[in-house]
Amino acid sequence: MITREYSEQEIERRDSLEKLKELGIDPYPAAEYEVNAYADEVKKNFAPDAEVRQVSMAGRIMSRRIMGKAAFCELMDSTGRIQLYVKRDDIAPDEDKTMYNTVFKKLLDIGDFIGVKGFVFTTKTGEISVHVQELTLLAKSLRPLPVVKQKDGQTYDAFTDPELRYRMRYVDLIVNPEVRERFIKRTKTFNAFRKFLNEKGYLEVDTPVLQSIPGGAAARPFITHHNALDIPLYLRIANELYLKRLIVGGYDGVYEFSRNFRNEGMDRTHNPEFTVMEVYVAYKDYNWMMEMTEQLLEFTAMEVNGTTKVHYRGNDIDFKAPYPRMTMTDAIKKYADYDITGKSEEELRAACRERGLNVDETMGKGKLIDELFGELCEGHFIQPTFIIDYPVSMSPLTKMHRSEKDMTERFELMVGGKELLNAYSELNDPIDQLERFQEQMRLSEKGDDEAMFIDQDFVRALEYGMPPTSGMGIGMDRLVMFLTEQETIQEVLFFPQMKPEQKASDSAGEQSNQ
Repeated sequence: MITREYSEQEIERRDSLEKLKELGIDPYPAAEYEVNAYADEVKKNFAPDAEVRQVSMAGRIMSRRIMGKAAFCELMDSTGRIQLYVKRDDIAPDEDKTMYNTVFKKLLDIGDFIGVKGFVFTTKTGEISVHVQELTLLAKSLRPLPVVKQKDGQTYDAFTDPELRYRMRYVDLIVNPEVRERFIKRTKTFNAFRKFLNEKGYLEVDTPVLQSIPGGAAARPFITHHNALDIPLYLRIANELYLKRLIVGGYDGVYEFSRNFRNEGMDRTHNPEFTVMEVYVAYKDYNWMMEMTEQLLEFTAMEVNGTTKVHYRGNDIDFKAPYPRMTMTDAIKKYADYDITGKSEEELRAACRERGLNVDETMGKGKLIDELFGELCEGHFIQPTFIIDYPVSMSPLTKMHRSEKDMTERFELMVGGKELLNAYSELNDPIDQLERFQEQMRLSEKGDDEAMFIDQDFVRALEYGMPPTSGMGIGMDRLVMFLTEQETIQEVLFFPQMKPEQKASDSAGEQSNQ
């Protein structure tokens, strides 16, 4: 059994809990509480000359100011805060004044959930408020909140420590309203994608998270074991190969918001668990996909923020279409002062080392070129820019370029110095695909633990015939970072992955204000 010591404030709240029970008040009632109004809507729609409006509201107590037989307090619901005016003789009109004198004044605390019924009015200072006529305790809070205090222009007890905020996101959401708004924008981003793609007639689908072969990307997977089948399984690193199987099956367009897992490092732009949206459309190529991508991102920015412009890491970025295009070869020529055309693996490795890049013998041509671009070129692309026409050694699932030797029809979109999405004209030649998989196996044998497995079933699917297809995958978390102007991925994930706590932290409770 896990036990811990309670703070003085927690002990007081637990004592209040017991006293409420002794008074016959259930601190956690099960009955439904009818809510017909919300803080933001009440304040927006209030009209001084309108008929008096009766409301029933619920939320947390966030502040109290008791003045004898009356009090002001602040109620916070899911939309914002509104002031309550509580008068003893209104909520306890008979001779028994216990509800006000004991319950409201002594046994309720900041953080408790209450329900109130009353009418909307304005105070002498002009603040829109609710005059409470009935008050009900809905849930007792046993831990004090870190309520921010302002004094002499200074802010105290702000809940700003990143580690505490990420570990206790529930507290972060309570006391930092801008965080709640950020995650509302995240949902708006996903909804905008669905609206755009659904209007084109594409089908949203689900594909397996547990896979016998971790295909569709070059990444290190998480491995688990299925007891009943007695086989190893992998958490998916991508959903690409399953979605292309559905194109083989006859759908013209499919998409999926895929929760992916990669057993790799963590930093401000990478979490081992992340969300990608992938879309595949039959009878299209990467040129068409570039145009659709521009339209999708412009549409989404407008849906989420009402503008195509964002400010990110000191730069003003505009998602207004169209976006410029540059080949990978030209980008490396310009920013790394090196022409990769026709270069061998040994020449590429030497070029990387001459430029101070950390490379080793396990890295094939694709990874060496990727190192040159990623370390020396990527950071220069702040405005949305398509980097197109990647070497075949970097693109094992991509159709060969129709006119450029040793190149593929692939593009990535760079924004703010980072890759945001990846797309191709999809490889649909099963013979070529099997040879590409076999090359990946040779890289694996050299020690590349991110090389792709051979997926024989996917090759079999291609042998039944897949039409010309274009596909695109976009990192949703990174897009939300741009649209909400956040510099770390942890700020746009409700519960980012973190190291285990060494010691249970009660810091949030210790920052309370009664």
